[in-house]
Amino acid sequence: MKPARTLAAALGPVRPVTAGPAGPAGQDLAEGIVVLDGGLSNQLKAQGCDLSDALWSARLLIDDPGQIEAAHTAYVRAGAQVLITSSYQATFEGFAQRGVARDEASALLGRSVELARAAGETGEREVWVAASVGPYGAMLADGSEYRGRYGLPVAELERFHRPRIEALAAAGPDVLALETVPDTDEAEALLRAADGCGVPVWLSYSIAGEHTRAGQPLADAFAVAAGNDSVIAVGVNCCEPGDTDRAVEIAASVTGKPVVVYPNSGEEWDAVARGWRGEAAFDATRLRSWQRAGARLVGGCCRVGPAEIAELSASARR
Repeated sequence: MKPARTLAAALGPVRPVTAGPAGPAGQDLAEGIVVLDGGLSNQLKAQGCDLSDALWSARLLIDDPGQIEAAHTAYVRAGAQVLITSSYQATFEGFAQRGVARDEASALLGRSVELARAAGETGEREVWVAASVGPYGAMLADGSEYRGRYGLPVAELERFHRPRIEALAAAGPDVLALETVPDTDEAEALLRAADGCGVPVWLSYSIAGEHTRAGQPLADAFAVAAGNDSVIAVGVNCCEPGDTDRAVEIAASVTGKPVVVYPNSGEEWDAVARGWRGEAAFDATRLRSWQRAGARLVGGCCRVGPAEIAELSASARR
């Protein structure tokens, strides 16, 4: 069952939140805040799943979809109000390399939405489904989504993304999450590909400091979506928690739209050793500063699990 409200309506208007001695004043902290889930892959690994495959978590759409639904359900129990589907690395090209025919691949993309929707129905509150549309580099499975600048023109990137977006939109998600976008070229391609699909989108960049992963200033990157009415939120994900505060401010000031923010744990992925290193720095108390700057969709990405989302959800209700 789809939620009674649209996600855009749940976000509410973007208004400044002033801070007094006791915290935000003139507006309930929870007003307009919608809590996202955390990293799907780390929860699947916690459930014992092997993700050492070029399809990553999307492999389980073929082999063990019940594990995906179970991971989504863990986040619903933690208080997540938006579930991001397992389609980040699911593409027609990637499935074809596994011998999956095009019509079956389309059905698998639809399954990713269905699994999240089923998990959402186990919760007591409204739960929205965001269909994940990862960048072109995710299909390559070589880390290039964190560099961007693939040497492809915008038109070719648009042709790559459009069929997957159409298949996901046909499955009826509440929003398309155009996420972990490394540069403005791909952002333009994704927005073109989503134009006319009938589903609203959010656009979320992967960043380093105040620049996209490809090095463009965030003000320029967010401006790509500023006048696009189908974009209900802009923001950042899969980044250092310490980079988020300024990014939220820039996103809100450039676009006037609600901001989505879901950083990593703060640990660093070592692509050579294929493991995480460093210390976790995700802090649920950042929610207050994020909201003051314009954030309405808040959650976590890689290595942020149900425990952290539960903390975030509790912070949102205080």
